Amino acid sequence: MRRGRVYYKDRMAGIITETNEGEYVFEYEKQYVKDHHSDFITFTMPVTNKPYKDKRLFPFFEGLIPEGWLLDIASENWKINRNDRMGLLLACCQNCIGAVSVEPISEIDGE
Repeated sequence: MRRGRVYYKDRMAGIITETNEGEYVFEYEKQYVKDHHSDFITFTMPVTNKPYKDKRLFPFFEGLIPEGWLLDIASENWKINRNDRMGLLLACCQNCIGAVSVEPISEIDGE
């Protein structure tokens, strides 16, 4: 299982997870739902207490991953397969242009 903290405007908004079964889950943090109910990360994922689940990486997060020559550089430098979308998201999207960033959660963190 791989996970990442999703930040919106430098506030922890939620957690994205790739389960061992290959399912993707995004869940807003409870405090974020309470305090920032109108600050959704994308129109397709309004703030809610219910987790979002899908068999594929959500299109919004897919859009954060670099493309073209930048994807080639990232894939080669970090030795990440171009088809490993969660791996690329966690490696490349810690300092994205825009309001959203994703910080990997190591298995040692114990969350």
